[in-house]
Amino acid sequence: MSYVWSLLLLFVLSVSPTMAGDGPVTHSHDDHHHHHHEYADIHDREITSLSEGELEDLRAGGGMGFALPAELNGYPGPSHVLDLADELELTKEQLEQTRRLFEAMREEAIAAGEAYIEREREVDAVFAEGDATEAAIEAATQAAAEARGSLRAVHLRYHLDMTDLLTRHQIHQYQQARGYDGEGGHHSRH
Repeated sequence: MSYVWSLLLLFVLSVSPTMAGDGPVTHSHDDHHHHHHEYADIHDREITSLSEGELEDLRAGGGMGFALPAELNGYPGPSHVLDLADELELTKEQLEQTRRLFEAMREEAIAAGEAYIEREREVDAVFAEGDATEAAIEAATQAAAEARGSLRAVHLRYHLDMTDLLTRHQIHQYQQARGYDGEGGHHSRH
């Protein structure tokens, strides 16, 4: 998300309670007390912008939903193809190649995930050190965004490789087994 869009979203979220109602928003003492502590649990995170679950997922090579554009548009992913190997009637060769793709993707995603975690740690450090500047913020957030983009590209790229390995019929079976309409593949790779 660009810096300008982030600012716009922050503005909309900050004024939306007053725009939605008929009058000014009033807060009770309890509301103020609640807001005072809304980030208390986050304060102790290893990386403030990533939950423990997200860190675990990244360190295990998980995709955090990064590959949804491929998945929902007819490009199956190696992990789910392995889960559905029997239903898709993968040949022995397809199964072996899918396992290789999955392991290669996982290794690459773990490395890219660690790089992303480190860039997010650097964003935290800009503020933790107490001397944040606009230039330091810009540099750290751009580096984190690039690392996130690289990680996302890893996951998306392996959906292309997986699609090349399957027949059109298997892709259709995959979509049906995953609960999609089966018509999602707007590409004609086979």
